[in-house]
Amino acid sequence: MTIADDQAVVRAGIAAIIDAEPGLCVVGQAADGEAAVELALSLRPDVALMDIRMPGAGGLAATAAITARNPATRVLVLTTFDLDEYLFAALRAGAAGFLLKDAEPERVIDAVRVVEAGAALLDPAVTRRLIDRFAQAPDPFDTTRLGRLTPRETEVLRQVARGLSNAEIAAALDISAPTVKDHVSVILGKLGVRDRVQATIAAYETGLIRPGTR
Repeated sequence: MTIADDQAVVRAGIAAIIDAEPGLCVVGQAADGEAAVELALSLRPDVALMDIRMPGAGGLAATAAITARNPATRVLVLTTFDLDEYLFAALRAGAAGFLLKDAEPERVIDAVRVVEAGAALLDPAVTRRLIDRFAQAPDPFDTTRLGRLTPRETEVLRQVARGLSNAEIAAALDISAPTVKDHVSVILGKLGVRDRVQATIAAYETGLIRPGTR
């Protein structure tokens, strides 16, 4: 994986944590967005850990460039509470995960492994902020995308947006976990999104899930 953060001490600390874990290795570090993109395109890491506020283009532009030009690299954003205005923009740019900088080392390691495996991850506090964004949004909901889904797919999407795992969705809907996995794959394709994080965003954008409801 690669690490992009403008603070050298932060990069060194994260690298030490990651390199100490079996199966994980930091192959490059960057202090700004442009360097982060260059690293990702040249080294093609499985995961790019990305700060948002950095000199130059910054983490948002770097995330968008990486996900567009090298989709195989999964971007995990590491941010702070004072960056709420950037949360939605980073997810829209293609970030596969969002973690707060006050996370314990074990949480950082778990997050890296989750996104490396192709899944998506949102810090619970970030999820709350994402929901709040839709609660305050004045724009009308665009329901047209829901018309592409079957009733069963719509229900699976609703459960995904609530944060349930495939196993939990299977239990809730009385279907098998492999069937849920197949449904999720079809849903991502029909909605034109890359992972469960963006599917959750779509669920809120279309009004399928509304803040304060379950």
